Amino acid sequence: MRGLLLPLFVFSFMMSQAQTVTIKKVELTGDKIIVHYDLEDSNPNNEYKLDLYTSKDNFIAPLTKVKGKIGPEIKPGVDHKVEWSVIEEYGPYKGKLSLELKGKVYIPFVKLQNFDTEKSYKRGTSHNLAWKPGNSNPITIELFKGGQRVGGDANIPNNGSHSLYVPSNAKPGKDYRLKITDTRNSEDVIYTDYFQVKPKVPLLVKLLPVLVVGGAAAALGGGGGGGTTDPVDTSLPLPAFPTNN
Repeated sequence: MRGLLLPLFVFSFMMSQAQTVTIKKVELTGDKIIVHYDLEDSNPNNEYKLDLYTSKDNFIAPLTKVKGKIGPEIKPGVDHKVEWSVIEEYGPYKGKLSLELKGKVYIPFVKLQNFDTEKSYKRGTSHNLAWKPGNSNPITIELFKGGQRVGGDANIPNNGSHSLYVPSNAKPGKDYRLKITDTRNSEDVIYTDYFQVKPKVPLLVKLLPVLVVGGAAAALGGGGGGGTTDPVDTSLPLPAFPTNN
């Protein structure tokens, strides 16, 4: 990290007369930069989408190697923190960097209301989704397993409800999630947390009938006995032989 010089000044970004985000302090910790900021709003129920920018590209593209109080659905408050990994973003970097926070009131185009990612969902079944629309643009809802798309529907009316079908050939796993996209603005994307998909009928239930039939066949065809039927006498009577008496 030698050669990286942080600015001795900070930026305040005024969103409106009643809404302000201000960088209060910037500190260097190892290869991370920690940004402390206050987000003030007269309405504490508002949510914001905030992004961090640098002077390296003249504050054009938002930084991606960030975590903490950054991105969508940020509530007003004091001493919010953003952690930025400079090395991951730029590699070895020498020179001065200035930082700036930009934000706007966040109104999601879709806000899911009844989708519980703590539950498991069975393949080969449909599940009703409900959400609060933020605009009237059509949306696309896709089901992903890891990075692979396994199903979905495009150009769905953004009217607040849709039936999601989990394909019957979907492999069981805990790495499923939904991707929802505004079809008229591809940058507006929402991902759910990961959830689990299970078989429609548990494997044990499917195997039980086979095991019962196999057990019956073994009982009928076994030669070891154990039954209560008397043995059948297969001996033949011998003829009478003459005696010397």
